[in-house]
Amino acid sequence: MMRRAGMYVLLTAIALAFVGPFLVLLSAGLKPSGQAVFSFPPDIIPRPPVLDWVKEAWTAIPYPRYLLNSVIYVGVMVPLHILVSALCAYPLARMRFRGRTLIFLAILSTMFLPGEVMLIPRFLVVSQLGMADTFAGVILPGLLSAFGIFLVRQTFAGVPREIVDAARTDGCHELRIFWHVMLPAARPTLAILGIFGFISVWNSFIWPLVVLKDSAKYPIALGIAYLAGITGTDVRTLAAGTIVSIVPVVVVFMLMQRHVLEGMRGAVKG
Repeated sequence: MMRRAGMYVLLTAIALAFVGPFLVLLSAGLKPSGQAVFSFPPDIIPRPPVLDWVKEAWTAIPYPRYLLNSVIYVGVMVPLHILVSALCAYPLARMRFRGRTLIFLAILSTMFLPGEVMLIPRFLVVSQLGMADTFAGVILPGLLSAFGIFLVRQTFAGVPREIVDAARTDGCHELRIFWHVMLPAARPTLAILGIFGFISVWNSFIWPLVVLKDSAKYPIALGIAYLAGITGTDVRTLAAGTIVSIVPVVVVFMLMQRHVLEGMRGAVKG
């Protein structure tokens, strides 16, 4: 009994460590002007909650435009990222050709490189292609990732060979096997990759900052940084704007939670 109680106390402490900053942020974005944001002991509950700071953040910068930009980036990049990762993973997992292992190891080696190392080569390539300061310049470099290829390749490799051989016996060509056999078998993994991709694209900051000059093309993460520069020490407006930008991530995760659990169960079984 004591052991279970101690476990619950530990889990509660861990949950508070993760949720605590979010609650403080939410509290700051909803507190009225007469209530101190920072106080000791902490005063978390807004009295009464107000939406004035949300309205202020919405009008201080082109907030709807930045949200729309992020929706465009996510809507284009995440499906294409999943598809490109699956197309690259399938031959590495199920086809036999010379140099397959070497190619796979070369792809894996890029996972150990810090993302900042690739900024200059990517920018030079994008500039030479005439895609600097464009939506395409933000989107195209993010369509391929070593992590996505590795994740999907491991799932494809775990599909029983008998299923693939039966499909070939029935006259299916490789593309049909990929579309009708491998992708359905990897659905939980693709869902996890989609969630990771959504979070990564929605929170992308460094690469758009490097490649974009026109603020009208900024994603929401850059918009929040722009808001911080405008509002200065106005913590309430900045907190409210940040909370609004977090809501879509929370909603997507809640909707896709079942697929995440399925993918984790498959990983444990594997």
